[in-house]
Amino acid sequence: MPRALVVVDYQVDFVAGSLGSPQAKAIEKNIVAKIKGYLENEEKVFFTMDTHGKDYLETDEGAHIPVEHCIKGTPGWQIFGEVAKYQKRGKTIEKGTFGSLDLVELLEGSDEIELCGVATNICVIANAVILKTAYPRSKVMVDPKCVASYDEGLHRKALDVMRSLSIDILDG
Repeated sequence: MPRALVVVDYQVDFVAGSLGSPQAKAIEKNIVAKIKGYLENEEKVFFTMDTHGKDYLETDEGAHIPVEHCIKGTPGWQIFGEVAKYQKRGKTIEKGTFGSLDLVELLEGSDEIELCGVATNICVIANAVILKTAYPRSKVMVDPKCVASYDEGLHRKALDVMRSLSIDILDG
């Protein structure tokens, strides 16, 4: 598989729900355009879904981010807006933490891997680093127009850190 797109956690709770932000809403059209482009070229599209249980607040992550979100089966757990229309045309990976080791196996053989979604400074960077570590010879890319965070400063810092780790931050 030469190229693949990973849509990271573009879920209701991260866009319009308990951890939502205007920045996350603002990238919806850009993500849709990116998905359409990959599908038109018959390239693979993957969706990660942050997935927690009702005991989320009792977990280590819940102690650090004490806001219930993405509880499996709830409306907030679903893929958001127009992006959801494309979910069945890709493969969905549920993940219980920031990064997904399942992506490593699924993306084996990819020459180029592009990530989009939310949050730049948490799940996007975690997955980008995992994939770049697993596939140091593959081009791992992030388009700043297709990622967002609830915190603009952390968003910019995460892009800088990814750039320093040889993850390509696309300009156009």
